[in-house]
Amino acid sequence: MTGTLINTITVIAGGTLGTLLGERLPTRIRHIVMQGVGLVTLAVGMSMALTTNNFILVLVSICLGGILGEWWQVEERLDRAGQWLEAKAARIPFLARGDFTRGFVTASLVFCVGPMTILGSIQDGLTGDYTLLAIKSVLDLFAGLAFAASMGMGVTFAALTVLLYQGALTLGATPFQALLSQAMITEMSATGGVIILGIGFLLLEIKRIKVGNFLPALFIAPLLAALWERWGPGV
Repeated sequence: MTGTLINTITVIAGGTLGTLLGERLPTRIRHIVMQGVGLVTLAVGMSMALTTNNFILVLVSICLGGILGEWWQVEERLDRAGQWLEAKAARIPFLARGDFTRGFVTASLVFCVGPMTILGSIQDGLTGDYTLLAIKSVLDLFAGLAFAASMGMGVTFAALTVLLYQGALTLGATPFQALLSQAMITEMSATGGVIILGIGFLLLEIKRIKVGNFLPALFIAPLLAALWERWGPGV
């Protein structure tokens, strides 16, 4: 859990510092920083998506995941979780600044979707080596600062999502390692890259996408990859 704890602390630090600096930073500076983060988010998402060995698996995973996400109202549930925290935070004037829900949801998705989260948590749980999560922590520190400068303290509360999600992956590392082949991890990461592309579009205000509703695709992708490994053409 060492890596997850470090990551949680860096998210809290970045989010809090960004909130403190937010009102002191000119709007144009905050805007250009968010654009920079959005562009890099697109680049990261594209690089992850291109690691796939079969774009058909990614396409089917995204489509099925989106259907399940709409059915289960994943995005709406995330929004309600953010709104509940926002209502609690509204009692403290310092915490009420900015778009709390957007900051919480966006930061939670950015911090928890990606190969570093999955592989780093598993590695930390199995061997105690938290190198990958330490690298991710540095990235999340600066991303959290940039997000919070624009969207407020909701970004800091995304540390709860990081702690719970990465902590669960770390504690369940042994069964995860036994179940996931390299091909399954590859397609899961590539599918996560497509979801991160959607986050990039949101950050750049290009298109409003219900990114949260695609999260079930992360669980569908490895299942399809396993089926493809066993019964796919040419296997």
